[in-house]
Amino acid sequence: MHTIDLAYVGRGLHEELAAYIADQEDFYADEGVHVALRDGCTWDEERLRRCATIGLGRALLSRLTDGTPWVGLSVNTHRPLFWFLARSGLTSLSDLAGRRLAVHAPHTAPGCFTRIVLRRAGLDPDRDIRTVVRPPGDYRMDLRRLRDGDIDAALVGSTMAPEAVAAEHGWEVLAWMGDRFRIPTVGLAVDPTHTDPDGPAVQAVLRAHRRALKVIHNDPDTTVRHIQTFLGGHTTDEARAHYKTFIAPHFTIDGQADLAVGDRAITAVAAELGVPATVTAAEFYRTATTTS
Repeated sequence: MHTIDLAYVGRGLHEELAAYIADQEDFYADEGVHVALRDGCTWDEERLRRCATIGLGRALLSRLTDGTPWVGLSVNTHRPLFWFLARSGLTSLSDLAGRRLAVHAPHTAPGCFTRIVLRRAGLDPDRDIRTVVRPPGDYRMDLRRLRDGDIDAALVGSTMAPEAVAAEHGWEVLAWMGDRFRIPTVGLAVDPTHTDPDGPAVQAVLRAHRRALKVIHNDPDTTVRHIQTFLGGHTTDEARAHYKTFIAPHFTIDGQADLAVGDRAITAVAAELGVPATVTAAEFYRTATTTS
C-alpha cells in the first residue's frame, strides 16, 4: 500500500469535507493508499510543501508570492465557504464602514479574498474598516465577541451554518463570499519538488477524492450524516439546509477547474497582493491529470 501525508490548512466543511468522506467511507484504503491527515494550519510553507495539501488558495498565494511551484490536481468548489456575519442593525457590506470586523490576516487566502470582496463593495479594507485580525479557527470566539459587542461583524467559515446562527441570535448574514468572489479552491495540490503529481500515491488520493465528490452529489443522506460531524451544534434540518444551499449545488463532481474562473481569480489575487500574475490557470490547475 502506498502512503502519503495530506495536510489541511483550515477547518470546516470547505476544507475538509471531501477528504473526510474519502477517509470515513474507506475510499483511500480501497484505492490502495494510506493517508495521514495532518493539521498544517500553523505550518510554515517549507514544512507544508513536503506534503500534499487540500488548501489550493494558500498554495496559489505561495506560488505567486514566493515562487513555490505548487500545482493543483483537483478542485472541490469554485465558491469559497466564508460568510460575513454581523450583529443586528447591519444589513449590507457597505454598513461595515467604520465598524469592527474580525477577519483573517491579509497574507492568508481567506484574508486576501475578503479584501477583494470588500473592495468590490466600495470599501477600503485598510481605511474604511477597523479590522481585528485573528488566525483561522472554529470561530467560536468571534461569536462570543459578537454577543459581547466587542466586534460588529466577523468573516466566519464552515465550522457552522451561519444562517442558522444568525437566526438563533437575531444577527444578519451580510454576504456569502462565494457569491462575491469565485476561485477554484480546496481539493489537492502538491509541490512537484517533493511529491510526484503522477505518482501512484497521489493518483490514488485523486481517485478517492473524486469518489467522495460523487457521494456529495449522489447520496445526500450520507453526506448530511458526515456534515453533522462538523456542525455538531446544529439540527439535522439545519445541516441539510446548509448542504442543499451551499454544498450540493457548488461542489464539483469530477474535481475539474473552470479555467476561465481561475484566470480571473488569479488576476484579482495577484493585484490584491501587489505581485505579478506569473502563472495562468491552465498552468496552476492541472486538473486533467490522468487517474486511470
